[in-house]
Amino acid sequence: MFKGSFVAIVTPFKNGKIDEKAYADLIEFQIREGTHGIVPCGTTGESATLSHQEHERVVELTVEIVNKRISVIAGTGSNSTAESIMLTGHAKSAGADAALLITPYYNKPTQEGLYQHYRTIAESVDIPQFLYNVPGRTGVNMLPDTVARLSKVKNIIGIKEATGDMRQVSDVIALCGDNFIVLSGDDFTTFPLLTIGGKGVISVTANVAPRDVANMCNEYFNGNIQKVKGLHFKMRQLNDAMFYETNPIPVKTALSLMGKVSNEMRLPLCQMSEKNLERLKIVMKGYGLL
Repeated sequence: MFKGSFVAIVTPFKNGKIDEKAYADLIEFQIREGTHGIVPCGTTGESATLSHQEHERVVELTVEIVNKRISVIAGTGSNSTAESIMLTGHAKSAGADAALLITPYYNKPTQEGLYQHYRTIAESVDIPQFLYNVPGRTGVNMLPDTVARLSKVKNIIGIKEATGDMRQVSDVIALCGDNFIVLSGDDFTTFPLLTIGGKGVISVTANVAPRDVANMCNEYFNGNIQKVKGLHFKMRQLNDAMFYETNPIPVKTALSLMGKVSNEMRLPLCQMSEKNLERLKIVMKGYGLL
């Protein structure tokens, strides 16, 4: 169930509210293009500026629209353990297949604090759970020894690894074993991560090029390494463009250029600079998206 390309989907807004029609259309687009799963309410979904009510609505909408056709991994993490338990409990009741929990941000917990945070959530809500390590966003790096301890906790089944450090990812895979699911959290590391035992990616780029990201995973698992290498280099500039500015500014801008969502973000995120917008357009035209 948790193998392949999982899109870290944007949350479209219209006049300050969630654009449910555009969101449904995005999910249908993803399913048609072969994406293996939807990840709502992650960083790319602007979870930091969603109210609890909006967060819960987005998860419910996702489950309803997907209707068991592919997997739903709901973002439910917070820097408050109690809040994470609440959001994870809602994801379970809404029918999500799993939860994705970012390391607590700003608090900067110790490794023991991280262990207790995740163990408490896993023991409180009986749903498959993925850890999410992205120190560039959170200010804390969950080390491989801590991940290995957590891999032995019931309900914790994998990790989204977004350190960009392949040595650390290798250590995680070596320590946790083949049954622990390691997913890339950075599009540029998908290919190398697959080759050392990863099971797929939670992708930003899949918002705009879902078929290629899904095919990269499919071709890898079918043993067609040269095709995977080709897709890796085909997507290289597009992957870079998705981070010309803070995610999700570029990807949401790209989707608006494709006519799929409005170019509306919530402060403190703002519109892309004209300079970077022109750079983005050049890459998208070269890729065939415009």
